[in-house]
Amino acid sequence: MSSASAALPQPGRTKAFLRLVMIEHSVFALPFAYIAALTAMFQWDENIHWGRLLLVTVCMVGLRTFAMAVNRIIDREIDARNPRTAHRELVTGAMSVKHAWTGALVALVVFLGSAALLNPLCLALAPIAVIPMVVYPYGKRFTNFPQAILGLAQAMGPVGGWLAITGEWSWDAVILGLAVGIWIGGFDLIYACQDVDTDREIGVLSVPARFGIPAAVWGARVCHALTTALFVWYAVATEAGTFFWFGLMIVAGAFVYEHSIVRPHDLSRVNRAFFSVNGFIGIALFVCALLDLLVRGLTV
Repeated sequence: MSSASAALPQPGRTKAFLRLVMIEHSVFALPFAYIAALTAMFQWDENIHWGRLLLVTVCMVGLRTFAMAVNRIIDREIDARNPRTAHRELVTGAMSVKHAWTGALVALVVFLGSAALLNPLCLALAPIAVIPMVVYPYGKRFTNFPQAILGLAQAMGPVGGWLAITGEWSWDAVILGLAVGIWIGGFDLIYACQDVDTDREIGVLSVPARFGIPAAVWGARVCHALTTALFVWYAVATEAGTFFWFGLMIVAGAFVYEHSIVRPHDLSRVNRAFFSVNGFIGIALFVCALLDLLVRGLTV
């Protein structure tokens, strides 16, 4: 076999890895890191620093890619026993564990390298950001509330976005981070309802498996009410303008719609709520936040 022929499987492995980590789902957390970073830029000198924004993007995508790959590797045996996840690449053999680890480690190096290029504080805190990413997939083995760990992991995105610009701690960023973490933890409660029977059968811990689907759905509603309140707090704390408040109205409407189509005894539209509505929430609020900052004087 020629060396050229031997190289042919590589693109297939790359595509399989991108499917494995669901790279397109970066849309959930990335917009909020941008909101934090751009708000920090506005407060700093009212200019967009494109180089730093690019590094924030690389950091976020690198860390999320590492987290998803590790999640899939650790959960591959559980995934094989769940009909909904039995098609995943590490279960079917489309991706080997070795290649998944290779991709995960490359993503980790990219994350740490881009953090180092930002500022010393980002580099110092980067290893701490990795911890919940590794702990989360084990969470379903020792706690009924693994979504709390997921929320903590996701909350670090906006905090990191702010730190990347200023190199200093910001409680405003913490407010936004908590909003994002509780939001994502909340819709993961809904998503986990799909696996309640399988989770109980194989011993996977979750809120739906322990307390039932109605409790999980109501828990998600409480989470999203808290998220809305935290978004309002963030808007007040950062003295946001009209466009941002308009974005919050859109978000609140999207939450109402999401919970109108997902009910304890009707999970047929969970995927629409999970992928379409939540993806829309992130993009809509980012667009409104960006317009608000531009109107208030942020210079491109």
